Amino acid sequence: MTRQYDLVVIGSGAAGLSAAVTAAHAGLTVMVVEKAPVIGGTTAWSGGWIWAPCNPLAIADGIVEDKDAPKQYLSHVLGNHFDESKVDAFLTYAPQMVGFFATKTALAFQSGSAIPDTYSDVVGAGQGGRSVIAAPYDGRALGDQIARLRLPLPATTFMGMTIQAGADLRAFMAMTKSASAFVYVARRFGRHLWDLVRHQRGMQLRNGNALIARLMRSALDAQVEIVTSANVTALQRDGQRVVGVTLQTADGTAVLGARCGVILATGGASHDVARFADGPAQAPRSLATTFSDGAGARLAEAAGADFDRSAAAPFAYCPVSEIPHRDGTTSLFPHIIERGKPGIIGVLKNGKRFCNEGNGYHDYVTALLAATPQGDVAESWLIATRDFQRKYGFGYARPNPLPLGPHLRSGYVKQARSIRALAQVCGIDPEGLERSLRDYNAAALRGDDPAFGRGSSAYNRLQGDANITPNPCVAPIMRGPFLAIRVVPGSFGSFAGIKTNAHAQALCKDGRVIDGLYAVGADMKSVFGGYYPAGGINIGPAMTFGYVAAKHAAGQI
Repeated sequence: MTRQYDLVVIGSGAAGLSAAVTAAHAGLTVMVVEKAPVIGGTTAWSGGWIWAPCNPLAIADGIVEDKDAPKQYLSHVLGNHFDESKVDAFLTYAPQMVGFFATKTALAFQSGSAIPDTYSDVVGAGQGGRSVIAAPYDGRALGDQIARLRLPLPATTFMGMTIQAGADLRAFMAMTKSASAFVYVARRFGRHLWDLVRHQRGMQLRNGNALIARLMRSALDAQVEIVTSANVTALQRDGQRVVGVTLQTADGTAVLGARCGVILATGGASHDVARFADGPAQAPRSLATTFSDGAGARLAEAAGADFDRSAAAPFAYCPVSEIPHRDGTTSLFPHIIERGKPGIIGVLKNGKRFCNEGNGYHDYVTALLAATPQGDVAESWLIATRDFQRKYGFGYARPNPLPLGPHLRSGYVKQARSIRALAQVCGIDPEGLERSLRDYNAAALRGDDPAFGRGSSAYNRLQGDANITPNPCVAPIMRGPFLAIRVVPGSFGSFAGIKTNAHAQALCKDGRVIDGLYAVGADMKSVFGGYYPAGGINIGPAMTFGYVAAKHAAGQI
């Protein structure tokens, strides 16, 4: 059985749905093929931020910057990994992508006007406005299609309720101190409980779940077909050109023709352990869905494409802790927020600090890997106090009024009355940890961090607590009980991927274009060469090059 389409998109994350919606609006017939039984990929689990410099929302907010500034910034950050043609394509089309979705589809955005780039003191860095996020979405607008939307990651929700960075999160953090915040949270949570009873899931969608829901609605409105639990087993070729796919479903095998091409958006290769077996001794624990298994890369390689591992880092790193559950299973928690707050440090097994804890999550892991002797397990411990946990939360242990006891009993959080006792419980060198705390506290009492300069950048200060002076990122760790959580390298996905050109066309080792084949999202080698210049640098390029690939396939670029 053969069915004909103009475009076949493999994968239903932000990259795949961006491409599908763009192509449909360009007049193409589109089929999206998703291997999982639900739609959204890892994007549905993500924070949902999209880095898109010079976007129309920033301009509307009065943030009008020199268009050369983002390029200058990326040139400084990426160094020898700066690919000018692909960076130029990203910076050209990212604002167009945001404008298209904001005006032509169900995807509405909110601006990150106060969010600086990660290396905010580098020449050309943005101090706000380069990021956008999908506006919250009522899941009821999807009708019965809501059943096909991937649920958010349980570890980053509260009973399945997503909480968005910014005013939403601040209200939850202040609920025990502010009457207005308490009322806001009570209303949000009350509605969430009603949704659980009536719909068996949260319907107040935020973050990556809202982004995917809005893209789903946009795809359905544009008559895009989406099939789930369907596996592409091969690419169809006519000579050297890719012209379709072989599809395996519960109903059997089918061939889907693709007159204008096939777009790979399968989520990358972060779970393809064998592919990276000759890399670092300890592969990071992946926060991507298990469907990010390198299947897209293998399809592309079978057609002659080159898998490019030349990025500065093969993965988009993030520090994670392992949460033990009563049934014997474990899950991962990404440490995004609390590391920048005042009153916490990260140490190695020898008790020494190794980085500015308030820097980007990718930088925390790269520093940890660099500080770990060859052959040793890369691991660190976050150290804080019970007071810190009550105020800010500590990993998966939420702040007041939620109890810490279950996390102590499970062993997720270690607790002791003294620093020496905490070190012994964790297997950390006691003298080393005591020395690190003495040095840190002596400077922290003045609001300083001479060892690593925490609080010295706009990015650091945004992660801190503005109510703490003189440094919102630094406070002493002096009064117990003291707490610790073991943190290891994790990743949001892969930076290594299929080599592509500025139109997202897959390339052979010698640079030849494979006609009819595109790779976007984590399937393509990151445009940022293995660096993490800002929050949203996974989804921003994913949606941008999904847009570019679709436009190119439609003959509009």
